[in-house]
Amino acid sequence: MNVGKFLKDVTREMSKVSWPRGKELVRYTITVVTTVAFVAVFFALVDLGITQILELLFE
Repeated sequence: MNVGKFLKDVTREMSKVSWPRGKELVRYTITVVTTVAFVAVFFALVDLGITQILELLFE
């Protein structure tokens, strides 16, 4: 494949993308960061709980 044609096709497709506006981008970023933090805390608590249960079982 010709690299020049590929880059031209990429440029054409990127111009069709609907990019978020400033407020939308901030809202999406906050949503993603909050979701990731929630999932991280959830799995940390689950891990802590499983660790405590295993320590009780194998004492």
